Amino acid sequence: MKQKTILITGANGEIGHGLIHYVSERYDAQIIALDVHTIDDDLKPRCAKVVIGDILDNDLIEQLAAQFEFDSIFHLAAVLSTKAERQPLLGHKVNVDGTLNLLAMASEQARAEEREVKFLYPSSIAVYGLPSIAAKQEARKVKEEEWLEPRTMYGINKLYGENLGRYYGHYFRQLDVQPIVGKVDFRAIRFPGLISAHTLPTGGTSDFAPEMLHQAAKGEPYDCFVRSDATIPFMAMPDAVRALLMLEEAPKEGLTKTSYNIGAFSPSAGELEEHCRKYFPNGKVQFIPDERRQAIVDSWPADVDDNAARRDWKWSPDYGFERAFDDYLVPAVKKRYGKA
Repeated sequence: MKQKTILITGANGEIGHGLIHYVSERYDAQIIALDVHTIDDDLKPRCAKVVIGDILDNDLIEQLAAQFEFDSIFHLAAVLSTKAERQPLLGHKVNVDGTLNLLAMASEQARAEEREVKFLYPSSIAVYGLPSIAAKQEARKVKEEEWLEPRTMYGINKLYGENLGRYYGHYFRQLDVQPIVGKVDFRAIRFPGLISAHTLPTGGTSDFAPEMLHQAAKGEPYDCFVRSDATIPFMAMPDAVRALLMLEEAPKEGLTKTSYNIGAFSPSAGELEEHCRKYFPNGKVQFIPDERRQAIVDSWPADVDDNAARRDWKWSPDYGFERAFDDYLVPAVKKRYGKA
């Protein structure tokens, strides 16, 4: 059986680290890692090839397509929400044009080789846009088809990326007769906020949670940029990585959606602070809301309905709120910062 070839873009990011470690330890696959920055030394020996380059570079994408036959593409590269708000044109260019470049490459490979190429796309709860706190409280667990009115450039980009994936996920036809491109098996997960013990946050609006944890572990004060009652869903990074691979492996005939919600736990910022203080009493948190970032968080759901993922591909998180801290986050950050 031919060894799988997997392309991972944004390989040096938070999800990329976990995904490369997981795949290299559990799968017979060659990993091609692509990132605009040099990737960390611990990742390099786990990859068959490391490419430093930009997903906007069409020549580079063509070179990769000529050199490798990709079975699956995990497109993790993105400009995250906070940076995309500061630089919306850059956010749009990377998040939309870069995604389009990779979908076109996957489609061309599928057409030339008469096969399907799986395309795994980390979307986000940023695709939702609730108009008020009252609407957010009333909505409770938001379903995939509800409140799709994103308020940020990042959310707009991610929702458009999902629609591009649906477009490439079906044959184009001229006069509904002749398919002119190959088949992309597009699958997306709308991730909640992600908390990693091993990598530092890199510009997401949900990063108040991991920032709070890492600052507390170092015994340093933290000015939290949202109110203490601000609530969105979160997930421990190992569950995020496992979810991507579960969806990648799921039989296509059992999937009823191209984009799935998944959830794990949904604490307020104040509850996160209490939990951090329980383990790291020297950490001090002040809640000093940033008006723009708070408005973004207020537009995101307090929780999501992930029944479709649980039904279609047996999704269930390993880490609830307590276990995420007890078994994953706290031991790892203590080790990271040399705490007894």
